[in-house]
Amino acid sequence: MSKQPARSRIGPTEAAAGGSEWGRRRLLVILTAATVVAVLLVTGLIRATYLAVTGVGDDTPAEDLTFTVVNDPTTGDVARGAAHRDEVAAAPMLTVNDQAMFPAEAVRDAPAGIEIPIGEAPGPALIQSGFPNTPEGAVGQLAQIDMAVLQAMSLPTAHEVYRSWALPGGIGAERWWITQSVAAFLTSTSMGEVMDAGTWVEAEPAAALIKGADGPDWVVACVLFKVTATYRQEAQIAFGHCERMQWVGGRWMIAPGLPPAPAPSTWPGTDLANQAGWRPWITAHPAQSGTER
Repeated sequence: MSKQPARSRIGPTEAAAGGSEWGRRRLLVILTAATVVAVLLVTGLIRATYLAVTGVGDDTPAEDLTFTVVNDPTTGDVARGAAHRDEVAAAPMLTVNDQAMFPAEAVRDAPAGIEIPIGEAPGPALIQSGFPNTPEGAVGQLAQIDMAVLQAMSLPTAHEVYRSWALPGGIGAERWWITQSVAAFLTSTSMGEVMDAGTWVEAEPAAALIKGADGPDWVVACVLFKVTATYRQEAQIAFGHCERMQWVGGRWMIAPGLPPAPAPSTWPGTDLANQAGWRPWITAHPAQSGTER
């Protein structure tokens, strides 16, 4: 994976749109100074989308939303099947407030980093591919998928990326959380299907988490991004994203099933990020990128 961050353009807005009132409040983080408005997509819609497709509501008991990460990312060659995969994906993760997304001082006792390989070939929808059949390879592929959509910020691109990188049996391109995020943003800014020229946004993977695995070809991979928005001024925020990933036809793809529980959007390197299980992202040299299993 290149160390250069992906870029996309976003325009100003002063209102979030779509979903419940709770979802609207947390859909967009608004950063203003004088007449300048920088808007970032954050975890609010990710969580709102997850609640909508899984049937989990705001009345879910707090004890059912506690932090859970499956600590055995390598389960061997024997897959346990759909029920186990659903359990791994649905296990709730650390719940954090909006303030956790903003830049904060890193702690000294950082966990060991996680080496993420670099893709070695172009793939469908012009997304970097060629990642190895390892959990770390799944993380690297997910980061490329996410950055491609952020770069385009258009509904046609979101649909194309989903069709090219998602297996049948998922929630579909229309309900995919990235598609819904793009749609809500474009609606709130009164744009069409493609974002108008505006502010540059840089998204850079800063941390990773392998939530769990089932056999050698299925992983719940998570990426934590640092996002920098520049619209006459600069602002930064963090957001995390998890997906089921499955090895099919020589590449990692978004696997069937409901979306995983939302990833905590914590500023990388903080104590809260460590509690959430995030490990610093290390771009692996090709010689260290692992081998196919």
